Amino acid sequence: MAEILFPALFVLLALGLPVAFAMAISVFVALSFGSSYPNLVVVKEMFSGLDSFPLLAVPFFILAAEIMTGGAVTLAMLRLAQSLVGHLKGGLGHANVVSSAMFAGISGSALADAAGPGTMMIRMMEKGGYGRAYAGALTISSSVVGPIIPPSITMIIYAMQDQQVSVGSLFMAGVLPGILITAAVLLANARVSHKRGYASGAPMPPLGEIARIALYALPALMLVVLIVGGIRFGVFTPTEASVIAVFYALFVGMFVYRSLRVADLPAIILRAALVSGAVLLILGAARAFAWVLIIEGVPQFLAETIIAWDLSPIVFLLAVNALLLVFGLFMDPLPGVMILVPILAPIANSLGIAADHFAIIVIVNLTFGLITPPVGGLIFVVASATNQRPSALIRELPPFFLAALVVLAILTFVPGLSTWLPAISGFSRG
Repeated sequence: MAEILFPALFVLLALGLPVAFAMAISVFVALSFGSSYPNLVVVKEMFSGLDSFPLLAVPFFILAAEIMTGGAVTLAMLRLAQSLVGHLKGGLGHANVVSSAMFAGISGSALADAAGPGTMMIRMMEKGGYGRAYAGALTISSSVVGPIIPPSITMIIYAMQDQQVSVGSLFMAGVLPGILITAAVLLANARVSHKRGYASGAPMPPLGEIARIALYALPALMLVVLIVGGIRFGVFTPTEASVIAVFYALFVGMFVYRSLRVADLPAIILRAALVSGAVLLILGAARAFAWVLIIEGVPQFLAETIIAWDLSPIVFLLAVNALLLVFGLFMDPLPGVMILVPILAPIANSLGIAADHFAIIVIVNLTFGLITPPVGGLIFVVASATNQRPSALIRELPPFFLAALVVLAILTFVPGLSTWLPAISGFSRG
């Protein structure tokens, strides 16, 4: 079946079908022409992939993000970011990057980051004299931190595929890599801004005003502390944390910022349901796709082949980086995690690679796939939101591609960036 499955998938992706539909249809085609299994098995496996209590965290975190991304919360983040770095050369660009990092702790999604505060920052940067395409490319590059800094939907899905890690350990493992990615994009923006003469924004406000702005944004930023702290001290499970996040978001939106009304809730719930449905459809299709690979013995064959090569841990990680960067050209992070982690994680474990370290390598690689054509989801989200050609955005991305490769190299050769916080916080299992 595998000889039918993969060609069918590539043909359907080339025709422009969404990833979820391409994967599901390719499985149907493989079963119809390459096996005696009834097509009903596909539906069964899709439902089996979604029949999971930990998976309930996904729609609830999405709902919490939708509630928290109201006007007041987003503006609070933008004001804080601008007050901290807006006075520097290329200040509006720096504010874009910093606000993306802060917003990541609310949304857990790169696409939500780009479509929300990212779009607002593009308009502000354009008014400040920045090239429109460059502002869009910067937003694309800074938004990749969304699935890295907790809470992260991608990390929740990863923890379901690899029993060597927990949601809590991955949340902590992502903090320093997320900061590193943010720093790399800031440096790239500083270099481009210096070269093109992009001026700074408003002068740095007094420290007292910065403190007031930070205090105003603090309730939104405390969401991450609430989630991670609650999981660490055993107050609630990750799934329960997602529900707590929803109630916290409702409280903050209604009673702290007072920007959320009861009349707004039906539209918010509808948007969250649509996003959740799309995510769960991808996960269900990925489960069916992975089932075909398993019954065909593809994971076992690949594992035995790679182990037979007797690679050192560092050479294996470099090979994984190359594989995932190519894979990310054509596949979104969530199905990538569902398909590849059950194959690669046991091999990494057998080579003595720390589970949290390997998880971050996989997640960061697949997330960078969102900024690489031809499938790069962030490119098309920003292009659609700002009425630009994807090609114009792609031409501005090379400095950020280089920054991404530097980050990957550092994360590969310095495992402590991924393992230190889980270890000292008590989340690590190893």
